[in-house]
Amino acid sequence: MSALELEAPRALRKPGDTDAVTFSWADTDAGLYGLARVASGLGVDGETSTSGLAIGFLGRETLGAIVSSPSEVDAATEEPLTRWTVRGSGELEFELVFETLTAPVSFGGRQAVVKAGGMEGYEQLCRVRGTMEGRAVNGLGQRGHSWGNPDWDKIALTRSVSTWFEDGGVALALVRSTKASHHADEAAWGAYFGADDTAIQVDEVRLSTTTDEAERQIRAGVEIYLDKDAEYPYRGAGEVLTGSTLELGALRMDVAFFRWHVEGKTGVGRYDIIRLAS
Repeated sequence: MSALELEAPRALRKPGDTDAVTFSWADTDAGLYGLARVASGLGVDGETSTSGLAIGFLGRETLGAIVSSPSEVDAATEEPLTRWTVRGSGELEFELVFETLTAPVSFGGRQAVVKAGGMEGYEQLCRVRGTMEGRAVNGLGQRGHSWGNPDWDKIALTRSVSTWFEDGGVALALVRSTKASHHADEAAWGAYFGADDTAIQVDEVRLSTTTDEAERQIRAGVEIYLDKDAEYPYRGAGEVLTGSTLELGALRMDVAFFRWHVEGKTGVGRYDIIRLAS
């Protein structure tokens, strides 16, 4: 599949079909963090709708949030799988350029995380520059494109976890079904991005999480095995830097940015949880 074909939005054929692009970023020197998502979906009436969400932080302060339909968040592809511009207006003003640092790593077909969550897609790490609420952003981030038809009658929660370093990082996706009760039962997918332009799917993912009384993530540990014959895992631990909760109709999204300590390096990344609102 060409870059243009992989980049292109997927056709929405039946109610519940969704196509979404998520951008996230962190500039630790400036203390600026954010996430933006643009999505289209097909409703039960057969009509296509678009929506957007975004949230930005300065340290532990929330600068603003957008949850809107039609969207006040806009993303434009400048060069497929290479460069994008993302803009937000209204409650949070930003204009950012994402430039890829890695090749995409995909999840699809009959992988466990796809069967459990109903979504296929891919992830890439990026360099991010621009402005948010008039403040300069120059940091690291991630772009993910996903499509499918998630069945929230069967999904208890989903997790998106990432670590970003100047020379690579990790992206993870996990889905807990309503029949599961803990981390070990979650379907998982992972990608490893190395300093030598390595961009591979990993064979085994282990994630542990400590939460507060509201079930928001505050600490986490990650172990991944880069191949099935690896004797030791690539491992790290992280703690929350900032975050908040977004109410998305029937869903609740706990957005968090983490400081990560992985194999002797310190970096940044995100850890988001989406679940049914109580």
